[in-house]
Amino acid sequence: QVQLVESGGGLVQPGGSLRLSCTASGSIFSMYRMGWYRQAPGNERELVALIFSGGATNYADSVKGRFTISRDNAKNTVYLQMNSLKPEDTAVYHCNARLNVRNYWGLGTQVTVSS
Repeated sequence: QVQLVESGGGLVQPGGSLRLSCTASGSIFSMYRMGWYRQAPGNERELVALIFSGGATNYADSVKGRFTISRDNAKNTVYLQMNSLKPEDTAVYHCNARLNVRNYWGLGTQVTVSS
């Protein structure tokens, strides 16, 4: 069992930045594919970014060039650096850990982009 705890959300003005963190329990964090997903009210959950165990990354087109996903295996933590934030980035951001049939979610952290 893996527990994921997100932090770093909040209220930010358009054009601002936030860094989200997700810390995982367990001893094989480095083997997991880690991801950030988001869900806005009335919308389905959507992929934001993935980082694989080897360090390769993948991004949704809507965040390419603005968001950066990274991981620190020594700290069991994955990060999402979000720059040039837009109102449409407003959502609850969830951390995901996946390894074969194992699939875990965090409870999420709210990001609100508004002036």
